[in-house]
Amino acid sequence: MPNLTHHTLPNGLTILLREAHSAPVISFWLAYRVGSRNEPTGRTGISHWVEHMMFKGTEQFPAGLLDREIDRAGGQWNAFTSMDATKYFETLPADKIDIAMRAEADRMVNAIFDPDETESERTVIISERQGAENQPTFWLQEGVRGSAFRVHGYHHEIIGDETDLRAMTRDDLYQHYRAHYCPANAAVIAVGAFDTDDMLARIERLYGAIPASNTPDLFVRAEPAQQGERRINVERPGKTAFLELSHHAPAAAHEDWLKLKVLDAVLSGSSGASDNKTSRLYQALVKTEIAAGVGAWLTPTIDPYLYSILVTLREGRAPAEAETVLLAEIERLQTNGISDDELRKARKQTRAAFAYSTESVTEQAYWLAQSFILGEVDWFDNYADRLMRVTADDVLDVARRYLVARQRVVGVLQPIDAQEETTSA
Repeated sequence: MPNLTHHTLPNGLTILLREAHSAPVISFWLAYRVGSRNEPTGRTGISHWVEHMMFKGTEQFPAGLLDREIDRAGGQWNAFTSMDATKYFETLPADKIDIAMRAEADRMVNAIFDPDETESERTVIISERQGAENQPTFWLQEGVRGSAFRVHGYHHEIIGDETDLRAMTRDDLYQHYRAHYCPANAAVIAVGAFDTDDMLARIERLYGAIPASNTPDLFVRAEPAQQGERRINVERPGKTAFLELSHHAPAAAHEDWLKLKVLDAVLSGSSGASDNKTSRLYQALVKTEIAAGVGAWLTPTIDPYLYSILVTLREGRAPAEAETVLLAEIERLQTNGISDDELRKARKQTRAAFAYSTESVTEQAYWLAQSFILGEVDWFDNYADRLMRVTADDVLDVARRYLVARQRVVGVLQPIDAQEETTSA
């Protein structure tokens, strides 16, 4: 991996640059340390809504201008909000990247937040929330998160609660923007075909003039330790039952996170791998025709979050049956550990899946932005080396310490007839 250069401007802006001349393109990112993690009750979904408003234009770059210019140049641009961050990016031919650099500098300070546009976007976001609600697993996963986190901002969905989306005002959004969109709370990341010294000088000219401000006091509340297993039951119209088992997991920067990533590869198959049919949970649940599918995820987050396993039941099979089998597989791992062959395969699969997710300059820039958000700019670069140092004893150790009942939330979604829901409403 080419050398990463790391700079900080006097106004507090972090700059991460990596030359990559494999293709004549540059991916340019601006990452802000603010996401749904930092939203109190009454303001849930505000970070995501502000992200939408950033596409409504500034005086210098009116709405629609960048769409046309970037499309004409054959590039792409987008943004997304996560639990921990809001990120914006443009990937363009190297000789066209200036428009992205100028636009991001401008909308860091000059976004308009037109009242009419704000109201129009309220309708869009509420519709987005309601569309997500059509998926039965949305209700299950929202319920599991809400049960797992009673205090911390990971409690709510990134899109927010509909009650808050209806109540928030244009001024609420603008205040959130002004408080968090500042150099000291952001990083510029560029990966691609440029000269590092030249790119640094261009960034300094554009962003160095933005006034410094204090690093915002991010709203964060620590989650108390869970004191015992929690359970949640959801009923939704449909024909399919689901079971979700979530255990509290460490933050991505913690040394145990990658050990749990290897454990996940043994249990469910590495995320992004093309075939998980040899994984323990596939063999125990899908091959036996208890489940139609099983998957798991371990999200890299700033604060401790969750390791979640989701089982899609076959028609006529009960969640309790799947839970019994799932817990038995966890107990078997905790008792006997994993074989050397399983360890080698899990590490290889996980490393390959990560490599596939970092092939393009856009993906590499994303992971550097994520590393900045996690507080370790070398998190991405050291991923493979740290992964290959995980041992079978490490996997056994984290299985015994994290996959325990007192740190578990069990969620069940039971399908009901749509008429039954209407009658009970």
